[in-house]
Parts: sequence; C-alpha cells; structure tokens
Amino acid sequence: MKKSYILAILLVVVAVVLLLQTGQATSEYANFDKAAASGKKVQLVGTYVKDKPTIYDPLTDPNYFSFFLEDLAGNEREVVLLMGKPQDFEMSESIVLTGRMKDEQFIASDIQLKCPSKYKDEEAMIKNLTES
Repeated sequence: MKKSYILAILLVVVAVVLLLQTGQATSEYANFDKAAASGKKVQLVGTYVKDKPTIYDPLTDPNYFSFFLEDLAGNEREVVLLMGKPQDFEMSESIVLTGRMKDEQFIASDIQLKCPSKYKDEEAMIKNLTES
C-alpha cells in the first residue's frame, strides 16, 4: 500500500477516537432528581440559597467548598465543590455546576457563575450613549 493510504487510514482512526471521546465528555442538563436517577455526570443550573450555611476553610482544605443550591425544579440540596470558593460567589444570580450526585449531595468538579448585573451596567451606558 502507498504511504498516503496508510496516512489517510491513520487520520480517520484518530478522528473517530477523538469524536468518541468528545461525545463522552459532554454532559446533559439535569435537576437534582434526574442527576440522582442517572448517576452520570451532568450539568445542573440553580441559585445559591443564601440563608443556609456554607463551609469554606482554605487553611484546612482549600479544595473543599460546601453550599446549598436550589435547582430549577425548586429542590434544595447540598453541593460540595471540589475546588476553592469562587470570587464574587455570593453575588451570582445563577450557577451552572458540572458533577454527579453521591447520596444526598451533589459533588461538583466545575462551576460557572452567571452574574448579569455587571452586563446591565454596560447596557445602560450604551443605551445612554446612543440616546444622546
């Protein structure tokens, strides 16, 4: 066989392997009940429950942060984030977590904070500039 055919076959095999790995790396959106039922890694959207306790002691364990979250279905559960407490956590309007349920806790490996308030100021400024 020609070298170009071998190279083409090798590239196809690598592409297939990458596509399969990418498909497994993505996770679906769920609430606490769906996450508990599936046992798989999911993305969960919710809001921080401010009147419940949070635990973060960077001197004891800088990669342990615990708080309560209310999902879009209205269920509240404890979340354990296996990383440090994000900056401006309390100001977030919405939180997207990636992780899985373990007993009654959601163990999160990644977090994204949604803080649209900082964009509202920019929108107001742009609106004022366009009206002038």
